[in-house]
Amino acid sequence: MTEPRRDRLDQPVEPGRVRLPRFNPEAFGRWSESIARYMGTAQFIVWMTLVIAGWFLWNTLAPKGLRFDPYTFTFLTLILSLQASYAAPLILLAQNRQTDRDRLAMEEDRRRAAMQKADTEYLAREIASLRIALGEVATRDFLRSELARLADELDEAAHRRDKRARQEWEDDRKEWEAEH
Repeated sequence: MTEPRRDRLDQPVEPGRVRLPRFNPEAFGRWSESIARYMGTAQFIVWMTLVIAGWFLWNTLAPKGLRFDPYTFTFLTLILSLQASYAAPLILLAQNRQTDRDRLAMEEDRRRAAMQKADTEYLAREIASLRIALGEVATRDFLRSELARLADELDEAAHRRDKRARQEWEDDRKEWEAEH
């Protein structure tokens, strides 16, 4: 069975099925942010002030036949109300998108902080194990002191050996003199 075509005029439309135009929410969000960003600039305030001042001047100083919004400025009030009624939701939409971005950035920051903490803890453990291992390794100063002590002992041993050799030589000489 084939699906009835919606664009045919000879077939009834299903009741309650109003087809609204589709839009890209991301594109609409970017557009609303650009408007909200512009409305928050000094340039927007200056232009808005100039337009309103021009509106006032035109509708108060122009000849009566050329004025399009007399003194109570009802049309200006309507335009400003319309602008405010659209600006508020666009600004809220931009704030919601910014909140979503902030939330994602915060989650990413938390993830990175957790990774950095884990890395720091790992490095701290490694440094501690290296310190323990270094406690068992001879340091340069320790080796120098041990070598100096051994050199002193060797000097003393050489001195004793020389003394003993001299003594033996003396004894041998005395013996030889006694014999001769």
